[in-house]
Amino acid sequence: MNNLIKYTLFLLITTLLFSCKDDDKPTEQENQYSDIYDLPSTPFNYSNVDLPETFNSYIYSALDNTPNNNRITDEGATLGRVLFYDKELSFNRTISCSSCHKQEFGFADPVAKSEGFEGGHTRRNSMNIVNSGFYEPGKYFWDHRAATLEDQVIMPLQDGIEMGMTLELVTSRVTAKDYYKPLFKAAFNSEEVTTDKISKALAQFVRSIYSFNTKYDQGIKQTKNIFVDFPNYTDAENLGKRVFNGILTPESNGTCMFCHMGNENLRPDVAFDPNEVNQVLFVGLRADNIGLDADFRGTDGGVGEFTGQDSALGQFKTTSIRNIELTGPYMHDGRFETLEEVVEHYSTGVKAHPYLSNHMINGDGTPRNLNLSEDEKAGLVAFLKTLTDHTMTTDVKYSNPFVNQ
Repeated sequence: MNNLIKYTLFLLITTLLFSCKDDDKPTEQENQYSDIYDLPSTPFNYSNVDLPETFNSYIYSALDNTPNNNRITDEGATLGRVLFYDKELSFNRTISCSSCHKQEFGFADPVAKSEGFEGGHTRRNSMNIVNSGFYEPGKYFWDHRAATLEDQVIMPLQDGIEMGMTLELVTSRVTAKDYYKPLFKAAFNSEEVTTDKISKALAQFVRSIYSFNTKYDQGIKQTKNIFVDFPNYTDAENLGKRVFNGILTPESNGTCMFCHMGNENLRPDVAFDPNEVNQVLFVGLRADNIGLDADFRGTDGGVGEFTGQDSALGQFKTTSIRNIELTGPYMHDGRFETLEEVVEHYSTGVKAHPYLSNHMINGDGTPRNLNLSEDEKAGLVAFLKTLTDHTMTTDVKYSNPFVNQ
């Protein structure tokens, strides 16, 4: 009887040991495509990122555009990452979404017009896509033609210059690649590939690309007030910050904050706390005409061209200036090569377009040029460079997962 008990215990312990050992191993499915993509057995954390307290309740309640039916999951964003970098999604398999949104350049493109799958060039500059989840109007592209991020991420796939695909072809291409099966299964509990799932996964990955680790973020963490000199800044950087804040501070004359740090009660159903305003996103709440051209029609009407409204001609999305040091050339057409040229435009180059935005106009109706001193211009450039997040540009969870691409 004792021997029987001992034998039974031996079998039970052996079974448990082997069972535990198997549980500790990645599944065969997780390992079988290691020659194609390098993904961790446990997905990276995309869904529960510890953002600084400066990304406060106002930002989440008023500006977060994440739909209830597409919350970020680690598995969904992982699938989106693979799709984002996969050249199979272009007609001749030569480019991917990442070709125009490069991590090392703040997910922008360092050329004025990006090159498409057959060598043609896009009409407009490829803007950075960082912090895309916090753009309240929910309008994407320079002309706001995409109502949601879910719409935006699949439109380049269908563009005749950019990637040259149809949604049907995209779906069939992805379905034909066995390496997507475990990814769709993990993200959506089904291996079935649909346009809706592709759209949602890409949007999840793009929304997960946060920027919050800059010299500016270190300064605002210490002061909790953008109007106070930051102890970690140089004199030039603090001068530039005062210029940036100029419309709200008497000692300086810049108006940058008005467009790039909007603070409004955008959600009537949410109580607005003036102590929790947006001090970190640096993205506009609407499109603007900043006097780049005086021509009434011009070669690119922006939002007005899309909507057919003359009053919106020359308006373009006010994109985030986080990582702006990395995302040149600048403006919707990439006309400015350097930050110095951008600052000079606002200082002396604003033109009298008939539909110039109101905050770009003086009381007498003339274009509002800031006429900055040389020190103020240099300081503003120095301040803008403090918005660079080098951690984000090297974070492996945002990088190309493919082994041989």
